[in-house]
Amino acid sequence: MHNLNSREEKLAAFGRLLDIMDELREKCPWDKKQTLDSLRHLTIEETYELTDAIIKNDLPELKKELGDVLLHIVFYARITSEMEQFDIADIIHTLCEKLIVRHPHIYGDVKVENEAQVKENWEQIKLKEGNKSVLSGVSKGAPSLVKALRMQDKASQVGFDWETSEQVWGKVHEELQELKDELDKPNNKDKSEREFGDLLFALINLARKSGLNPDDALEHTNQKFLTRFMFIEERAKQLDKKLTDMSLAEMDAIWNEAKKN
Repeated sequence: MHNLNSREEKLAAFGRLLDIMDELREKCPWDKKQTLDSLRHLTIEETYELTDAIIKNDLPELKKELGDVLLHIVFYARITSEMEQFDIADIIHTLCEKLIVRHPHIYGDVKVENEAQVKENWEQIKLKEGNKSVLSGVSKGAPSLVKALRMQDKASQVGFDWETSEQVWGKVHEELQELKDELDKPNNKDKSEREFGDLLFALINLARKSGLNPDDALEHTNQKFLTRFMFIEERAKQLDKKLTDMSLAEMDAIWNEAKKN
C-alpha cells in the first residue's frame, strides 16, 4: 500500500507543478507556442486516454493520465493569466463557490434523504442560476451515446421518466419492430436511420434504468472484440496464412478459441 501524502505535501506538489509550468511556458519553444485552440484537441485525446485507463482498471496508467489532464488545466490557466483574464486561483475559487451553492444540504439548511434528492436539488439550483432548460448542462460536443444518457438522466431528475425497466423493455421491442418494418422497405435509408436511432435511444434508456452505463458496456465490448480479432490475426500468422485467404468458417473457429481463452 502506498503511503499517502500529507496536506502540506499535496500543496507543495501543486506548487511545484505551477513552477514547472511557468518555466516551460517561458523557456520551451513548443510550450511557448501553444494556445487555447491548439491544446483543445490534445485535451480531448488525453481525456479519452484517461477513460481508457479507468475502463481497464489500470491504476498505474490512471495516475499518469490524471497527471496529463491536470497539466492541461494548469496550462490553460497559465495562458488565460497571460491574457489577463483569470488564473488558476480564480478557477479553483469559482469551482469551490459552485460546489458550496449546489450542496445546500451540506453548507445550508436543506435536508435530503438520498442521492436522488441531491440530484433533483442540483438541477433546480442550475435553473435558478439561469439555465433555460434542464438539458442545458448536456454538452453539445459530447459523443451521441453519452449525450443521450445525460439527457435521459437529467430529464428523469424532474420526473420525466419510465417508472420501471419493464416499461422500457416494451419500448425497446416496439422500436425494434418499427426498425425492422422500415428496413424491409426498399430505398428507405432516412426513415430506417431514424428508427435505428430510436432503438439505440431506447436501449440506452434500458441500460440506465437497469443501473448500467451503456458507454462503458460498449467500450468493454470494443476491447473484447479487439482482443479476439488480434488473436485471429496472430493465429493466422502462426498458420502462415493471410486473413483475406481464410474462410469465414476458419476465422470463426479461431474466434471461438479466443472466447474460450
